[in-house]
Amino acid sequence: AAGADDYLSKPFDPRELLLRINNILRRGAPPSTPKVEQVVFGPYAFQLSRRELKRGGEVLKLTEREQEILSIFCGRAGETIPRHELVGGEAEVGERTIDVQINRLRRKIERDPSNPLWLQTVRGVGYRLSVE
Repeated sequence: AAGADDYLSKPFDPRELLLRINNILRRGAPPSTPKVEQVVFGPYAFQLSRRELKRGGEVLKLTEREQEILSIFCGRAGETIPRHELVGGEAEVGERTIDVQINRLRRKIERDPSNPLWLQTVRGVGYRLSVE
């Protein structure tokens, strides 16, 4: 059926427009391949359904936002994810805030956070979880 799916009054923030476009595209996207329950990268295993990160048998403490970010990465492991997609629906969260959150997550999972093996920066685009 034809009709309006969303409305944005002027003036509007271009980031808000981009977030809304991405949400509409995500809703209309065809179902992806079957969901993976666990993603393993190096010594870590992330359980998607429980949002739980383990190293060996030990569960690592993550904030809710870190769990959310890691869930996005694990759902699209190996794929470059633009910063604006990591912002999610939180319009007040800026892309620089994402950089700070990624750095905090790196401190928990990287041996050398300044030279990351798992959460890699893709300059000018975003980040990628390397699962190799």
